[in-house]
Amino acid sequence: MEEKLVVFQDKKIRRTLHKGEWWFAIVDVIAALTDSVDPAGYIKDMRRRDAELSKGWGQIATPLSVVTPGGKQRINCANTEGIFRIIQSIPSPKAEPFKRWLAKVGYERVQEIEDPELATARTRELYRAKGYSEAWIEKRMRGIAVRAELTEEWKQRGVGEAPEYAILTAEISKAAFGMTPTEYKEFKGLERENLRDHMTDLELIFSMLGEAATTEIARKQDAKGFPENKVAARKGGKIAGDAREKLEIETGEKVATQENYLTEPESLKRQRNPLQPPFDKVGRKR
Repeated sequence: MEEKLVVFQDKKIRRTLHKGEWWFAIVDVIAALTDSVDPAGYIKDMRRRDAELSKGWGQIATPLSVVTPGGKQRINCANTEGIFRIIQSIPSPKAEPFKRWLAKVGYERVQEIEDPELATARTRELYRAKGYSEAWIEKRMRGIAVRAELTEEWKQRGVGEAPEYAILTAEISKAAFGMTPTEYKEFKGLERENLRDHMTDLELIFSMLGEAATTEIARKQDAKGFPENKVAARKGGKIAGDAREKLEIETGEKVATQENYLTEPESLKRQRNPLQPPFDKVGRKR
């Protein structure tokens, strides 16, 4: 399952891939269309007003795992058809532009299924728009491909998707960087943001190394099921961790840093300090 945020008129709407299509967090859609301070309460009132909507709610709303500030939780989501039905019960001037936006988002997903290269191109454009350099984008895109290869390998080897993927990923990260992804995000001062979108070049490289090594070990050792792949994850992460430690000894600089791109784009930081890292020997910002 894949989680992403999309934006409608500065409102963030969580979505997740389920059965090959986008499903949107209903509470986020309500917040975007109504500006309600209590979207959950608005949903209750809306269902009370619309008996037909309430009657068919079980077919519209499906609990799915999405990212929340407190971690992944199961919340009610609806696909494009379901969201259109909900919109009918919302007397909002934003309804029409939202319908057009929703149709566009859904159509882009269909295009991406038919031509996966479109998804790659759109991702590159998104990172450029956010102010990332071409050098960073190349590493990030390669990292996405390495990650996809690993998760596909896990799937074929009998590993359940969630939460087992998250546990194995934490094993790789802990061995590679000495931190789980959750600890790493706290170290960098992140909350809901994607950790890898705030990694430096070296952090991305060692993340790739850990995951690529894990994939190779799982294949060579023919790891089956969760326990055996957990062992492979630790070994793959350790390969990256050992390489990281050797580099740190040679350079006197930590690879894992508190650097993030919350307030200043990556490309501007790269231009300002093309050679000197913006962090000290223990990974703190200078």
